[in-house]
Amino acid sequence: MKRIVRTSSVKGTMELAASLAAELRPGDVVALEGDLGAGKTQFVRGLVQGLGGASRAVSSPTFVLLNIYDTPKMKVYHLDAYRIGGEDDLEAIGFSELLEQDGLVVIEWWQRVAGLVPQHKWLVQITAISPRVRNIAISLVG
Repeated sequence: MKRIVRTSSVKGTMELAASLAAELRPGDVVALEGDLGAGKTQFVRGLVQGLGGASRAVSSPTFVLLNIYDTPKMKVYHLDAYRIGGEDDLEAIGFSELLEQDGLVVIEWWQRVAGLVPQHKWLVQITAISPRVRNIAISLVG
């Protein structure tokens, strides 16, 4: 089932993500879609906050590829495939092993490495309608 929510602020995006965090379990994968500046990293801040972690610690992993956040419920492995050359690059940093760590794996630009991302995942599609307004579609697929 797909749910679509319109948010009109960063706070609203983070609150939606925090509500999704209540449904997530260790081992889950969240695949994020959205153009540059759509709010993917803000969504991750909300997930971390919803899991009891420090949302201020969250930053875009565009240049480092992977950030790890400790939360009381589980570790969050936050990846960004925007600048990598392909699936081999992601495998080189141990992506398969991350999937076995009983944490939450969140990957921005997941479509660039779709062959490595499990079919069973939470798909979050963020569409910017205006500078503040976002349509966010969330579905559990696979």
